[in-house]
Amino acid sequence: MLTRRHIRTKVMQSIYALKHSNLDGLKKEEAFLNKSMQDMFDLFIVNLNLITHIQKRAKIFYEQSQKKYFASEEEKSPNLKFINNRLIHKIKSSNELDKINHNKKLDVWAFDDEYPALIWEELKNSDLYKTYLAQEEDSFEADKKFVVDCYSEFIATNDKIYEYFEDHKLTWIDDLPIVNTNMVRFLKHIPHYAKELRFPDLFKNDDDHEFALDLLRKTMLNENELSKDVVKNTKNWEKDRIADLDYIMLIMACTELTRFSSIPVKVTINEYLEIAKDYSTPKSSNFINGLLDKIVKQYKTEKRLNKSGRGLIE
Repeated sequence: MLTRRHIRTKVMQSIYALKHSNLDGLKKEEAFLNKSMQDMFDLFIVNLNLITHIQKRAKIFYEQSQKKYFASEEEKSPNLKFINNRLIHKIKSSNELDKINHNKKLDVWAFDDEYPALIWEELKNSDLYKTYLAQEEDSFEADKKFVVDCYSEFIATNDKIYEYFEDHKLTWIDDLPIVNTNMVRFLKHIPHYAKELRFPDLFKNDDDHEFALDLLRKTMLNENELSKDVVKNTKNWEKDRIADLDYIMLIMACTELTRFSSIPVKVTINEYLEIAKDYSTPKSSNFINGLLDKIVKQYKTEKRLNKSGRGLIE
């Protein structure tokens, strides 16, 4: 799930948080970063649980409707297509999901049940839901398409859910777009014959996890040396006058330029420019771009630009 840009963002956020906390020691800093990255997978599971709890609210609704004293014929014999949705039942019967929820206590909607109830109210009155109930096709693929559409239209874009995550764990807001993208991909690719769910890996490979830890370690351990390069190339500026996030991104970029031989210079610069657009001031991107251009020229002159193999690609 985590892209290299998102990994860089997690490292940046971790360094920022560490500089404004009492944490001390590289092991604690690494643990902080690992927890920050693991939180993204937790959010994925929390959102997957939300789908099952929306169905649970629907089941309660139909059961209560059937018990009405003057229930209509439709209420007595409701269309239970959503209650019997094959994909959701496959999710609910997952032993792996049950194990994760038990170990990590991630089934938050069992307590905060007003949120699945709120989404159910919106869903049951929607054209999407009415069309699903009315369509003749009754298959796993039709059930899957409905769940994917439901997630995209009623969960991924829901302001109340966004506010809930913002209140409970602020970093989840940054993770949400990638989690939503991966959730839709995950749901679309669950086969009807699957006996157990196979969740997406947090990292594409071991190299990505190692990259995250290496970037944190090397940035923190070489900060004093690399900060001199930043100040040297910033005319009439003291280190204290550079915005905290801009400074961290510059030090991280310098770390990549001098300590990560396989990452091309352009990749490093472009990645931090894009991160700056999302996380720093409106002028930060131009500031960082100009400063890194000067620093790269300095490193080339001093033969400190450590690049080999793929890292030599212009």
